[in-house]
Amino acid sequence: MKIIGVIPARYGSTRFPGKPLARIAGKMLIERVVEQCQKAKSLSEVIVATDDTRIWEVAQEFCRVEMTQPDHPSGSDRIAEVAANCQCDAIVNIQGDEPLIDPAVIDAVAGALAKDEMSTAATAIRSLAEFESPDVVKVVVNAAGRALYFSRRTIPYVRDAATSAEQMAAFPFLKHLGIYGYRRETLLRLVKFPVSPLERAEKLEQLRALDNGIPIAVVKVDYDSVGVDVPADVKRVESILEKR
Repeated sequence: MKIIGVIPARYGSTRFPGKPLARIAGKMLIERVVEQCQKAKSLSEVIVATDDTRIWEVAQEFCRVEMTQPDHPSGSDRIAEVAANCQCDAIVNIQGDEPLIDPAVIDAVAGALAKDEMSTAATAIRSLAEFESPDVVKVVVNAAGRALYFSRRTIPYVRDAATSAEQMAAFPFLKHLGIYGYRRETLLRLVKFPVSPLERAEKLEQLRALDNGIPIAVVKVDYDSVGVDVPADVKRVESILEKR
């Protein structure tokens, strides 16, 4: 199976304009993400998908770059524009703001595509702050390891546990990691569906797949994402790099 990695990269982030070009310990954010993706054994190629010429100009120095339309409603839609013109069997969508992404997580998500048409990853929720934050997306899975639902609310609700601490002690809650694998034909089918009511309500693109009957395999990993959402996160990532 030929699998490519695609990294959607937008310049116009509301909280951090120009984020892909931000310098982190001497390298641009997007360059660090690409370097981590290139370490993955499962990917035959890594491509940056962008709608901005400033990103295109610099990213082509270290990988293939494709210009895409500016008005895509989600990263999956942007990835699909690239996938439509690529000869491949499957695609892994890697977030462009995770400079420390573990290549093993990419390989795990890619590996799940041997049996499932769409895949993603999740890790254990380890803190009360994550448990209670709507910015941390939660996922519940069935006995076969496929997603039942994703939500910004904490799910499931443990009826017999009153406090957040008691809830966490009573159930192995999972944090969704924003990486997706798709078989090519599945991705191209997915983006033909309109934005679903659940997707619109939660602002979670993966709900479009569940809404339309596309099963999502969830790979459980130990890795916890370290994203760059705001300028202050740059120092946090640099500190982690220094310790390594």
